Amino acid sequence: MYSLDISSQLLRTQGYVDGRWVSAASVFPVLDPATGQELARVADCGPAEAKQAVDAAYKAFYSWKQFTAKERSYLLRKWFDLLTLHKEDLAKLITFECGKPMKESLGEIAYSASFIEWFAEEARRTYGDIVPSAAKDRKVLLLKQPVGVASIITPWNFPSAMITRKVGAALAAGCTVVVKPAEDTPLSALALAELASQAGIPPGVFNVVPCSREKTPEVGKVLCTDDLVAKVSFTGSTATGKILLKHAADTVKKVSMELGGHAPFIVFDSADVDMAVAGAMASKFRNSGQTCVCSNRFLVQSGIHDRFMEKLGRAMDAELRLGHGSEPGTTQGPLINSRAADKVVSQVSDAVSRGAKVLRGGKRLHGSFMEPTLLAGVTTDMLCTREETFGPLLPVIRFDSEAEALAIANASHVGLAGYFYSQDISQIWRVAEALEVGMVGVNEGLLSTCEASFGGVKQSGLGREGSKYGIEEYLDVKYMCFGGLKP
Repeated sequence: MYSLDISSQLLRTQGYVDGRWVSAASVFPVLDPATGQELARVADCGPAEAKQAVDAAYKAFYSWKQFTAKERSYLLRKWFDLLTLHKEDLAKLITFECGKPMKESLGEIAYSASFIEWFAEEARRTYGDIVPSAAKDRKVLLLKQPVGVASIITPWNFPSAMITRKVGAALAAGCTVVVKPAEDTPLSALALAELASQAGIPPGVFNVVPCSREKTPEVGKVLCTDDLVAKVSFTGSTATGKILLKHAADTVKKVSMELGGHAPFIVFDSADVDMAVAGAMASKFRNSGQTCVCSNRFLVQSGIHDRFMEKLGRAMDAELRLGHGSEPGTTQGPLINSRAADKVVSQVSDAVSRGAKVLRGGKRLHGSFMEPTLLAGVTTDMLCTREETFGPLLPVIRFDSEAEALAIANASHVGLAGYFYSQDISQIWRVAEALEVGMVGVNEGLLSTCEASFGGVKQSGLGREGSKYGIEEYLDVKYMCFGGLKP
């Protein structure tokens, strides 16, 4: 069997509140999705522990916000250095609790660390403004101040990076945080807490309350309704995001929501086909299709449709290999659980029943493994084109005109990412501006980076993460009118 062999210092199983490791009345198991093997039993924190964490964060806020930006930057940089130093062990945690291949897990740790590094630098650049006043006896100043305690609720598919992208910005701004990681992947969050402690981040500034699926609703309610919480940042499904928004509304909290996606991937006749195939492979099959920005609906223009399908099928045969993420050469790990695999199977069955043809894969294997699947003859009435898949299913719709492709691409209530391939400069500008999404990849299938803003439009969420805009989500602008000055 496969064993999780990492430093015991990083394999933490208790909650982390006010700089201390805390137990709960019960524990819940964390499983390797590839084998079903139990990796650890983690403290099942409830509303009481969540409230303790909020109280600790609130108390710590009043000292943390007094740290100079340079002091906060220094501590974040130390945290970044520790993530980089322990990247192998941190990647193993991701592979075993999330299922993704080690190469991708190492990539996630580099991505995670990049947000800490970026916001360590941005901490010193939260500039305010001095605005020219209409009156000679006063000055108008706009100051930027941290909002307070931030609740951070994160998903399982990027168990490290989804935390650092939020927490890096929050801590840089002077906020304190309470993190509730996904029940499937708490070990990565707890390892980050250990390294934050080693970096010297003060008690109460970074807190983690892991909990089981059963306790998630009540813990989430505390984190979204407590009067001491000023900000909620969530990444997850649109349905859950709507529930959290309702909770946060009662106390008018500042919110950031990065919700579901349904990304179109359009290949026009003018595209470089080889480049488009490579982009499709990277965008669709990273983390076995379990990313919020992975392509979900593939639209290929009639003139190159057959050539694209032939080359894509050959690429799938040559490049994709299923297995445990710790095995060298594995490119496709398991889906996170059996429910995820069931969803892919149901979408394939629905498509086939409506006339689609399976060109590659199509079968569910043992446990939560699913064959990478290529479908041709897909139409817009099929489930796979109407709901997010979160699995290794690549459905292709043939289209004739640019207008037709845009109509299909924009016929969704969500708009996170979109991709298209074209060598026609005029078409590139037209389509990039017309796509109703928050992020566009033009001749590129991987677009995430700490320097760029991340977020969507429509029901894909509110606010932006990463980039210079990410830290603004954790700041209030205070207007100071300084009057009584002698002209």
